[in-house]
Amino acid sequence: MPADLEEKTDRYEGLLAEALDAAEIAPPEETPMGEAAAECLEMATSYLEDGRHFREDGDLVNALASFSYGHAWLDAGARVGLFDVPREGHLFTV
Repeated sequence: MPADLEEKTDRYEGLLAEALDAAEIAPPEETPMGEAAAECLEMATSYLEDGRHFREDGDLVNALASFSYGHAWLDAGARVGLFDVPREGHLFTV
């Protein structure tokens, strides 16, 4: 049975917020890779804020999409080594 949209949106918002708290920039910040990591963090944070705005407006579909896109920025950054992240658990696919 598919997850309820509201429940799934809640879950993905929490997942993104938790992943943002767990991700730490790995390369030195003054390097091109450090700058790329900072940009990925900024994108993920922006998508979290956007998703919360959509949720407040009652637009759960776009809220869920925003939370998903935000997490994708972090997950991709973790896969290429931009972030130090937990290797165990449910937050990242590294």
